[in-house]
Amino acid sequence: MKVLGLESSCDETGVAIYDSEHGLLADALYSQIGLHSEFGGVVPELASRDHVRKLLPLVNEVFEKAGITGADLDGVAFTSGPGLAGALMVGACAGRAMAYAWGVPAIGVHHMEGHLLAPMLEETPPAFPFIALLVSGGHTQLVRVDGVGQYAILGESLDDAAGEAFDKAAKMLELPYPGGPQLAKLAESGDLSRFTFPRPMVNRPGLDFSFSGLKTFTLNTIADCRGEGELSAVDRADIAAAFQEAVVDTLSIKCLRALKQEGLTRLVMAGGVSANRVLRARLAEKLSAMGGEVYYPRPEYCTDNGAMIAYAGFCRLQAGQQDELGIAVRPRWPMDQLPALA
Repeated sequence: MKVLGLESSCDETGVAIYDSEHGLLADALYSQIGLHSEFGGVVPELASRDHVRKLLPLVNEVFEKAGITGADLDGVAFTSGPGLAGALMVGACAGRAMAYAWGVPAIGVHHMEGHLLAPMLEETPPAFPFIALLVSGGHTQLVRVDGVGQYAILGESLDDAAGEAFDKAAKMLELPYPGGPQLAKLAESGDLSRFTFPRPMVNRPGLDFSFSGLKTFTLNTIADCRGEGELSAVDRADIAAAFQEAVVDTLSIKCLRALKQEGLTRLVMAGGVSANRVLRARLAEKLSAMGGEVYYPRPEYCTDNGAMIAYAGFCRLQAGQQDELGIAVRPRWPMDQLPALA
């Protein structure tokens, strides 16, 4: 079964073709970072218009790379939510129209399910069941996964997600957009012994997250440093290091708590923040010490991409699920509302 996947939920246009026999045949990605950088964040209307411009050229590119045409497809998958409504509509309308034209079924895919299943594209995919740490954009969730569609949300962010906190802290430090990767890079030269930032909600039971207080602590620390004079390059690096350490420590503590609670030893980490090298190293160390394993997608599949949508769509189309002819997107879509595969 060959499935075309379209991702257009936010500021990256992704297209890929997944083949159940040969794996990923081709993929292409266009990032809108340059478009939004002057505004310091994503402008929804500009994002939607850019998806319109880039989507079909990327579709043609992946067909050429894969050496096939639309007539060879068995289905089309597109991101149906969550995300920016206008951006989602671009992929949904294009995907539904192409599927109708080629006479194949179409399926709207949950963006976070795509991230969750992205490690399945690797040579050694995780076996079910496992705990998933999803850290993507506005989402930070811990999920017990017993199969495709069999999800139990164990904990999630009550306010700012980890990715949002990274971006907001970076903005406070006057780092360029996108801030998260810039902050992580700056933290490499920071002194961890200078500041001690709080680890929010780790001293209370449960698996929920809250990073708004950490953001406020960062703002106050910057103000204190400025009170002593101009914020120096050393100040910025030390604050970035302390901030990153607090987030990584918090995520690691909650992951270990979730694994212990559910009696599991396999952890999957996915989403943009999962590309953070310090977080990967910390979780690998912790899981190894307890005899467990941690899985994550390669860096290019941590951020939004078409490959994860093509694979998630394949899983559901293969099980006989498909959408009706109407076009609908869900900017807000709880993942535990997804149907399990038969």
